[in-house]
Amino acid sequence: MRGIAVLRALTEADGVLSASALERATGLPRATVDRVTATLARMGYVRLDGRDAALAPRLMELGNAYLAAIRLPGLLGARADALADELDESVSLAVPDRDGIRLVHQATRRRAMSLSFRIGDPLPAERTAPGDLFAADWTDQEWARWRERRGTGARAGEDDFERRAAGARRRGWAVDDQRIEPGLVALAVPVRAPDGRVVCAVSVVSHTSRHGAASLREAALPPLRAAVREMERAWREAPPPAPAPAPAGLAAWTGASKQELGRDFVESLARGLTVLTAFGEGREALTLSAVAEATGLARATARRALITLEHLGYVTAHERTFRPAPRVLGLGYPPLSRTTLPAIAAPHLAALATRVHDSASLAVLDGDDIRYTARVATGRIMSVDITVGTRFPAYATSMGRVLLAEQAPDERAAGLARTRPRPLTPHTVTDPEELAGILETVAASGYALVDEELEEGLRSVAVPVRDRAGRAVAAVNVAMHSVRRTTAQCVDELLPELRATADRIEADLHVAGRFARIATV
Repeated sequence: MRGIAVLRALTEADGVLSASALERATGLPRATVDRVTATLARMGYVRLDGRDAALAPRLMELGNAYLAAIRLPGLLGARADALADELDESVSLAVPDRDGIRLVHQATRRRAMSLSFRIGDPLPAERTAPGDLFAADWTDQEWARWRERRGTGARAGEDDFERRAAGARRRGWAVDDQRIEPGLVALAVPVRAPDGRVVCAVSVVSHTSRHGAASLREAALPPLRAAVREMERAWREAPPPAPAPAPAGLAAWTGASKQELGRDFVESLARGLTVLTAFGEGREALTLSAVAEATGLARATARRALITLEHLGYVTAHERTFRPAPRVLGLGYPPLSRTTLPAIAAPHLAALATRVHDSASLAVLDGDDIRYTARVATGRIMSVDITVGTRFPAYATSMGRVLLAEQAPDERAAGLARTRPRPLTPHTVTDPEELAGILETVAASGYALVDEELEEGLRSVAVPVRDRAGRAVAAVNVAMHSVRRTTAQCVDELLPELRATADRIEADLHVAGRFARIATV
C-alpha cells in the first residue's frame, strides 16, 4: 500500500518528485520512501536521478496488462483512429471506473489548441459525455455512492446529472457542452457487447472554435454511429484470444533481489505489483491458483496481494475469479503515455557516455538528412560539438547510413539520386554505386562506421533502434576524435556497448509503445 502511494504521488506530479516531496505527498517517513523507491528502481519502474525519483517506461507494463486483458485498444483502436481521420477531430475510447471514467485510447489531432487528456487519465462521470452513458446503467448502490461523493465536495450546478443520464439512455448518445472544460465539446455513443452491457464509450471531442454542441452532433453523430456499429461487429466476431505467455520467474527474481539488497528491497511491494502482470491477453479473469502459477508465488502470498489490491481498487473479485480494474492505469500511465523516444533514450545515452567516455547521440531520418533528437556530450577539452536539432546529410553519417540501409534498394537509389552526394571532406564517399554497396554491407552487419567523411578528425559508429514492429525508427551512435580509437577499436570496444544500449532503449520503447503512440522527436 505504501509503495502504491508513492507511485500515485509520482503520477499526480507528472512523473518526477524529490524524496522530500514524496515524504510530504505521501506522509511516509523518509526511510520508508527510500526503501520503496529503491525497490521500484530495482524493478525498473522508477529511475533515481540524484535526489529525484522519476517514473520509468517499464512501469507501463502494469497498465499494458490491464489494456491487453480488456482487449479494447487492440480490437477497436484502429477504427477510432479512422474515425478521427474521417472527422478531423479527436476521438477517445473510455471505460467506466467506479463513479468516474478513464480513457483507454486516444486519437488526437495536432492543433495549436490540442487536447491534454492522456491514456489513463481519470475524469468525473458527471462532467463528461461518456459518464452520462455509463450512469444510465448505474444501480441504486452506484448512484448512492456518487451522491455521497458529491455531498463531500463535488461542484455545484450538477444536479441535472441524473436527468442527463436518463436522456442518454433514451437517445443512445450524450453531449458534453463545455462541462469538462470551457471551450471543449464532446459527443459520445456507447459500444455494447452482444449481451447488452456497455463495454466502452466512443467520444468525438472538438473545440467551440470549430463546433458547438448542436453542430458537432449534426456533423459527427451519423459517422460516429456507423463506426460504433463496426466496433460492435468486431467485438462480436472476434475469436477468443489465445492466452499470451505468462511472466516467468518473477517470484524467484524478487527472492534473489531480497537476498542481494536486504532491507532496502521491499519484497511485499515487488510481489504485489508482480501479481498485476499475471493478467493480459487471454487472461482477463484468473483464479487464485492461476495467479499463483503465472507469477510463481505461493498461493498464500498471491492471495494476500490480491486481497490488498482489491481493497485498493486495482482488481475486482467475482466468485472465485479476479480481474484487473481500470484504476491500474493510474499507476504511472498518464504521464508515461506522453513520453517520447528522446526522453526514453536520454538516461541510456547518459549511461553509455559514462561507460565509453565519449559523446552518445540519438537521431532520426528527416527526408535526406538525419536530425539529432537526443545527445549526451562528454566534458573533454576536445569533444564533438553537436546540439539537439542539428541536421547532417544522411549519406555521410553513421546514423544516417544505418537508417538508409533499412530502406528498400529502389528507395535508397531514389534518395541518393535526389540528394546528389557532394564531398564534405577528402574522405567522403559520393559515388552512388559505392554508397549503395556500403549500405548493403551496413544492412547485413547491422552497424555503420564512418571515418572522417562528415568532418576531418571525426569518427563514429552507429546501430539502429527498432520499434515493436521491427522498424528502425532511430539510430544511436558514439562519436569521437579519430585519435581516441582506431576503427578496429571502435568495432571491438564500442559496438558491443552500442548494441547493449540500443537493446535497453528498445525494451523501454516496446513497453511504452504497446498501446500508446510514442513520438520519435
